[in-house]
Amino acid sequence: MTWIRSIPPEDATGALRASYDRAVARAGKVFGIVRTMSLSPEILDASIELYRKVLFAREGLSRIRREMLAVVVSATNACHY
Repeated sequence: MTWIRSIPPEDATGALRASYDRAVARAGKVFGIVRTMSLSPEILDASIELYRKVLFAREGLSRIRREMLAVVVSATNACHY
């Protein structure tokens, strides 16, 4: 199993605390994929922004199809979220 050092939500401060608070507001909790980027809040925020731009883009696939692809990829990778 891979081990990646991360900062748990209860220990987050400053910019990371703000990023975690936004994650909780969006998803109800801080998922592992978010915690894996906790050592670099700037990269975490950029990654979330890229995800949002791709998911909510007006051109190309519909939002429903984008969500469907995300579910299929997550299921294929045995990822529960």
